[in-house]
Amino acid sequence: MPQYQASSESVQGAKDAARDAGDDAKRFGRDTKESLRESWDSTKRWGQEQSSRAKANLDAGIDKAQDNVLVDFGHPLINRVFDGFVKVGGVGVLHAASQDTYTFLLQEETNKKSLENTVQRLGKEAVQWGLVAGVYSGVTYGIQEARGVHDWKNALIGGVLTGAALSLTEANPGSDRVLRGAITGGAIATAAEVLRNIT
Repeated sequence: MPQYQASSESVQGAKDAARDAGDDAKRFGRDTKESLRESWDSTKRWGQEQSSRAKANLDAGIDKAQDNVLVDFGHPLINRVFDGFVKVGGVGVLHAASQDTYTFLLQEETNKKSLENTVQRLGKEAVQWGLVAGVYSGVTYGIQEARGVHDWKNALIGGVLTGAALSLTEANPGSDRVLRGAITGGAIATAAEVLRNIT
């Protein structure tokens, strides 16, 4: 009988241990579930705050008066890229036209071939100058919106990417030319930004 009693106590001890383990597992499950719910709620609140902040920034950017916009596409980034491309592309055309006019004045005669070369050069310079302005204004605007700050670092990054893009439009774009273009673009854009803030 004592052996039976000992095994009965063992069974009871095992039942108690299993019940305690089950209670611990339920408690752990409840705690984990509650912790996950709190984490989810916190993440959801953070996402809603970020969404409302981004919407407020976007609304503020769209509501700003844009008096010198040629065509309003409804988004400030697209407006800036298009305006930069068209306006500075026009400056590129004027630049090429004035240089070729000077060349024509120095020549004794103008032929059809030289006029064709002039038209091609006008188009090429318009695209190059427009590309520079479009890339620069788009990149600096995007970085400014992402960082929330308008400073020389935006101009530096925009200038580097613009210089690299411009060097890729050349006839023989090698890695050395792209690197030099990026360095030059970054330096010029940063210097322009620093000078703009001084005056």
